[in-house]
Amino acid sequence: MSGHSKWATTKHKKAAIDAKRGKLFAKMIKNIEVAARTGGGDPAANPTLYDAIYKAKKSSVPNDNIDRAVKRGSGAEAGGAEYATIMYEGYGPNGVAVLIECLTDNRNRAAAEVRVAMTRNGGSMADPGSVSYLFSRRGVVIVPKNGQSEDDVLAAVLDAGAEEVNDLGESFEVVSAASDVVAVRTALVDAGIDYESADTPFLPSMQVPLDEDGARKMFRLIDALEDSDDVQNVFANFDVSDEIMESLDA
Repeated sequence: MSGHSKWATTKHKKAAIDAKRGKLFAKMIKNIEVAARTGGGDPAANPTLYDAIYKAKKSSVPNDNIDRAVKRGSGAEAGGAEYATIMYEGYGPNGVAVLIECLTDNRNRAAAEVRVAMTRNGGSMADPGSVSYLFSRRGVVIVPKNGQSEDDVLAAVLDAGAEEVNDLGESFEVVSAASDVVAVRTALVDAGIDYESADTPFLPSMQVPLDEDGARKMFRLIDALEDSDDVQNVFANFDVSDEIMESLDA
């Protein structure tokens, strides 16, 4: 989990100055719209919407865009699309298992774009169930260090259902059951500890270690997948050492 988490954290940190910032914003807005449609437009009564809005604000998505997405999703304003969640499965370079989570209003377009990205970047599609058994939905809260120690974070979240706290370098990763993610981020807030994001991603039960060449190919594949407007998240069971991460960053 460490290599993948650190890579994801690095990507998140760079997102604000990345050339794909507009694309990232669009995906966050889509998440907000779907959350509002599914659970209502009141963030206080809809934890999924609350977390989607919080994450968008942390990434500097304009408040007007957020408000309009909530209104479209809740039906208070016209123009909302009917999005469907679709999961695709496949293999990346070196046999890495890949789960691709799409949120789309056009299934045919999503399937075509995922297939093209996979086949052009050393990946291959797999039948449903082929790799999904290697992943489970978990709660993950990212906490910037901001002076607090791992023990501080652990003390705040232990009674809220947190199972482990991992040091990612510039932040901590708090892992829990998916059903406990709201309790964990609430416990952090109650303890006066700021958090970056609260999500329920799919985490792998086993990992494939990659060398520098394998990591470069894997990141190229994930970048190609994430370039699709329909792809919301890519989960993969690779592990990359700190040394290789530093080499790639350089």
